[in-house]
Amino acid sequence: MRENPDYELTDPERAKELIRRNPWATMASATPDGVVVSHYPFLLDEGADGIVLLSHVGRPDERLHRLGESELAVVFYGPSGYISPSWYGLPQAVPTWNFATVHAYGVPEILSTEENLAVLERLVNHFEDPLPHPFRMRGTLENAAYAERIVHGTVGFRMTVTRFIGKDKMSQDKRPEVVDRILAELEAEGPYSNPELAARMREVRA
Repeated sequence: MRENPDYELTDPERAKELIRRNPWATMASATPDGVVVSHYPFLLDEGADGIVLLSHVGRPDERLHRLGESELAVVFYGPSGYISPSWYGLPQAVPTWNFATVHAYGVPEILSTEENLAVLERLVNHFEDPLPHPFRMRGTLENAAYAERIVHGTVGFRMTVTRFIGKDKMSQDKRPEVVDRILAELEAEGPYSNPELAARMREVRA
């Protein structure tokens, strides 16, 4: 990513929070056969030191990415949206795009079948917990047996993040009154209404 100190997100805890809120990510590998890109949900290994990611891929993605052989890039996206210069109230302005993102890098460690099944179960529980009647992968003997069969069609991995690059571009370079006008437009009804982005801007501003 283009470097700009005004927008840097360098705090690992803030990076982890963005990952928690936005688990669906893009993973990319540079292989001898070319660049391979896939999309999967990720969880943080909350008990680990630093930033450690847990996920899985469907076969044969593990071979296409050559997981475990070299560095993998995983890109997480937070709120983003178009910012019109007409909102600035200034005589000279250009459009831009506000966004939050974390690029995480590391070499994946392939998990055993048992570890992979545990990660899949944790993933299911994570997304099911908010529901009034959450589905459980081992909720019945029949489904537990089914899960143990289909797990062989996936490959789980753990990735210790050895470095990350984060960006929180939320109009920090604009004067407070300009930011106020941007927030008002994002929170109002209209073609570019974006309350989630406005909330992120308020967090960064605070």
